[in-house]
Amino acid sequence: MARNPWFETVAEAQRRAKKYLPSSVYGALVAGSERGRTIGDNTGAFAELGFAPRVVGHHAERNLTTTVLGVESAFPVLISPTGVQAVHPDGEVAVARAAANRGVIMGLSSFASRSVEEVAEANPNTFYQMYWMGSRDSMVQRMERARAAGAKALIATLDWSFSNGRDWGSPPIPERVDLRTAVKFAPDVLPHPRWLLAFAKSRRLPDLTTPNLRAPGGESPTFFGAYGEWMQTAPPTWDDVEWMRKEWGGPFLLKGVSRVDDAKRAVDAGVTGISVSNHGGNNLDTTPATIRLLPSIAEAVGADIEVLLDGGVRRGGDVAKALALGARAVLIGRAYLWGLAANGQAGVENVLDILRGGLDSAVLGLGHASVDELNPDDLAIPDGFTRTIGVPRA
Repeated sequence: MARNPWFETVAEAQRRAKKYLPSSVYGALVAGSERGRTIGDNTGAFAELGFAPRVVGHHAERNLTTTVLGVESAFPVLISPTGVQAVHPDGEVAVARAAANRGVIMGLSSFASRSVEEVAEANPNTFYQMYWMGSRDSMVQRMERARAAGAKALIATLDWSFSNGRDWGSPPIPERVDLRTAVKFAPDVLPHPRWLLAFAKSRRLPDLTTPNLRAPGGESPTFFGAYGEWMQTAPPTWDDVEWMRKEWGGPFLLKGVSRVDDAKRAVDAGVTGISVSNHGGNNLDTTPATIRLLPSIAEAVGADIEVLLDGGVRRGGDVAKALALGARAVLIGRAYLWGLAANGQAGVENVLDILRGGLDSAVLGLGHASVDELNPDDLAIPDGFTRTIGVPRA
């Protein structure tokens, strides 16, 4: 009997992705750094938080809608920008269509395998993500291109420290896909014929280039070529952040904040919002889970700018917990990539439906009529759960 393509949890999407994908591709999605403590804490910390449900006073209808940086969203979940998506031939375009069909915002990485023009056409509510890399002139060119394509906000990701050693080993990733690469990776790829067949039917090879980083009149650099440019660019200062924000001239989200003092500096730099993030556990290992850091940051700057969270969100209940502790919305990364691997565009829609359904159940059980009403009293928070970093010691 054929397996039902629908899955009921993100965990099942991950299991299917692991079976479907070559181990090198799946390993790149799991990622993490060093011991993997941060990636584990990102998910584990959500499980430490309990709900405090009400027995009477539930609302028959709940409002899950919100706005993020002035853009409407059907519920407070955004697609987080992730790099080269070799899990499916349609890559970011399939993700963008799924997000559009569910009424949520699409975040597109500058390291994406599909162009900002294609993605913005598939989902008009696209936010474009940039790293600090290359010359200011090249960054201006990339911003102008994203603006011309219709991107509604800029996401600046600045928290990367290139800490890539993993106790379980890093997956091999080729520079490009050619005959030599195909022969080398055949033992990994051939046991996964459905993945291979999907690309064969599409007449596409897994694309390991970065079209959004192509200079005018030039060719798209390979992922590692772009990565090299990023590594060789001097890290930005707060003045650079302010320059980037002014040059963009529209809604601006700074991603990668984990300290209270950095959050306050972001306010001074004029950003529209921040995302409390540790790069999905791919940055400095043993950085605390973002949900532990969120309350102190939201308390410090939540009245001045929008505060989002990413890292470890796997259930709609996780979304509710983040909102209760001060987030306006959350971004998801691995969850939708596993959905994309499990069932293409429909798999991404499946993941979004899971998160929306779980969030709606939480809002119902907690006795609220809207996501805006979620607050810390809705949670059982263990002693010592939160972490506060970036404040003067007494």
